[in-house]
Formats: sequence, structure tokens, C-alpha cells
Amino acid sequence: MMQQTFSPGKLVRYRRRRWIVLPSDDEEMMLLKPLGGSAREITGVYLPLQLPGEEVEEDVFPLPGVDDLGDFATARLLFDASRLSFRNASGPFRCMGKLSFRPRAYQIVPLVMALQQEVTRLMIADDVGVGKTIEALLIIRELLERGEIKSFAVITPPHLCEQWQQELRDKLDLQAEVIRSATAASLDRRLPDDRSIFFHVPYQVISIDYIKSEKHKVLFLNDAPDLIVVDEAHTCALPAGARHKSQQQRYNLLHDLAQDEKRHLLLLTATPHSGKD
Repeated sequence: MMQQTFSPGKLVRYRRRRWIVLPSDDEEMMLLKPLGGSAREITGVYLPLQLPGEEVEEDVFPLPGVDDLGDFATARLLFDASRLSFRNASGPFRCMGKLSFRPRAYQIVPLVMALQQEVTRLMIADDVGVGKTIEALLIIRELLERGEIKSFAVITPPHLCEQWQQELRDKLDLQAEVIRSATAASLDRRLPDDRSIFFHVPYQVISIDYIKSEKHKVLFLNDAPDLIVVDEAHTCALPAGARHKSQQQRYNLLHDLAQDEKRHLLLLTATPHSGKD
């Protein structure tokens, strides 16, 4: 019987990645959390079944050397950045110290409205160019910082997927996965078990043309993240004269998502109301 030899808190290397050892009640099961990863990525390693070449090994950070020393300007920049981060985070909004942009005053309004709700249910219908994306990013970051959500998905038209992925990376430092027909197969091959990609990936940007089909919609409804952001929400409206939700796949998707009253839902649109209910 092979038993765990690394104590909790130890830094180890497993499958070419650094992990932190977590406490485990089973001596034959080692619980690992990726360094810098989330709780959803915690992995169990059954020690008696370790494959050759995939052993859990002790790891260390290389010690700093003389060549790693920076100049005074670099050190001062880091010092100032740390002070600004603490100052911004001391206000009523926890996200301010984690943003790479400075929001305008009116862009805070949707954030305040979202925080006043027990479950965020908003439609942001500002004009073009006002900054609906910024307002959505603020809500995403704040809910993450408060622990209200651990995962989210942005459902958007296909041509906006990369734009949303870049906005999340540049402005919130979040690496989201684009999920659509061209990427789904490669992402599925990286999954550790038979549960869907929607369960394993915490930050998602999904093409609405991919997710609206009945096959993918069923999986998504079962494993949907805590927060759903729908961009260009006016494209999901039921057509005039339609009598059943199944006549519009996009509408059908949002209708079923909204049935879970505990799910956070944020709709974005710049299209004025057409006058048709």
C-alpha cells in the first residue's frame, strides 16, 4: 500500500505543473490544488495507481540571484502599485483594486443596482459607445471578489468571442476559454473526466450559435456557471407572431436559463425597444 509522503502545504510537481498539497482523510489519496488555480481545479491522485513518469515529486522555487535585482525605478513602481491597490480595495467595492482601467462615474450605476439585488437580474440597455462591456466587467469582477460567484459565461455572437476574451484578459486579468464548434473538440480532450466542459471551465466565452442547439443546450443547462452574461440580447427576442418559445432557439435558451431563480443573469443590448412586447 502506497501512502502519502508529502505534508499539507507542500509544493509539488505533477504532470508538468506546480501544485499545493491539501489535507486528505485517505492516506492513499493525495489532494492537489494547482498553484494559482481555483477550488474547482482540486484534483485527487490515487497513489497506488500512479503511472510511470507521472509520479508526484517535490518542487521548489529557484532562489533569486544577483541578476534578478532590479533598479530603483522598478521597485518604486511596484511599491506605488501596491499602495494604489490597497487604497482602491478599501472602498465599498472590492473589485477596484483588481481593474486595469478607471471606470467613469455613470458606469458604476449598474454595479450598484446589481449589488442591491440578492440575485443579479439586470438588462443594461445603454446607447452604443457608452460602455456596456465595462459595466458588465465591473459586475463580474465584483461578484467574484465577494465570493457570490465562482464561474461565469459570456454568451455572445460568434464574431465577438475573441473580443470578449481579450477584454476579460486585458481589463480583469482573467483567462477565459472560447467555446464554439471550432474549439469544443480540443477542449473536450483536455477534460479530466466525463463531465462537460461547462462544468470544468470556470470562465467561458460561448458562441450563441453553438450553445443554442438542443444537444449543447441540455449540457449547458445542467452545468451552467453561476453568472450568465448575454451580449446583444435583442437578437434573442421572440419573433413577432411567434406562439411558442421553440420557434426561436436563442429565445428558447434564455427562457430556460432564466427558470433557475438563483442564477445571476445579465443582459446587454444597445438596440432601442421596437415597440413590440
